[in-house]
Amino acid sequence: MPLSHGYGVVSGSVQNYYRDPPDNFGKYYHGNLFVGTPAGAYHCAIDVDSKKSNIGVEWRVVKVQAHEIANLTALSSGYHALAANNSSGAIDYIRSPIFAVRLGCLRALLQLLGVTFDIAAQWKRGTSVQALGDLEPLVTTTQTGGLKAMVFGEPFTTGLGLHNVHQNQGDPAGSQWYAENGIWQDGCTLLQQSATEYAAFLNKFTSQSYETDGNGHPL
Repeated sequence: MPLSHGYGVVSGSVQNYYRDPPDNFGKYYHGNLFVGTPAGAYHCAIDVDSKKSNIGVEWRVVKVQAHEIANLTALSSGYHALAANNSSGAIDYIRSPIFAVRLGCLRALLQLLGVTFDIAAQWKRGTSVQALGDLEPLVTTTQTGGLKAMVFGEPFTTGLGLHNVHQNQGDPAGSQWYAENGIWQDGCTLLQQSATEYAAFLNKFTSQSYETDGNGHPL
């Protein structure tokens, strides 16, 4: 099944950002990014901790050229619902060409050489604070430069905002999130860094698989 309340992207300017207050264990759960649109500011809750351990999160920062996402940069400011397919602009960490090809070419080359490709090596693993430490300079560049932010996820049922801004596939059988596994519905924070370059912040949990089937379930 897909996410319960749909999936889409909000495009606009960065109006504000802050971390959640720390809990009793000193961890941070979300980076809260507010994206300005004509309808108002969207509260985008970027989830960077599983709340289960100090190494519950993994993340990658991928540089993306503006011409590679021309269909997304052309979107007007505001929220846009996206169909769960490879032509709508939806994000899939495993299948999106802007992410998967960068892994796929290296993987194919290593396989030809008889070397085992470790997808996990492409991801950083650490605490939520460390993950936010890589995200926040990108947010600052976007905000101070008056550049564009695009955040992908599931819309709030009340008020303007997005949650599930993280990988939304690969949760294991028995997990409470297994039923929401799906392809072409991953959360992502895409932050413009210059006239020609964006930085994509991808975040997942250590329990989620790096490879999934056509239903988004782990292989």
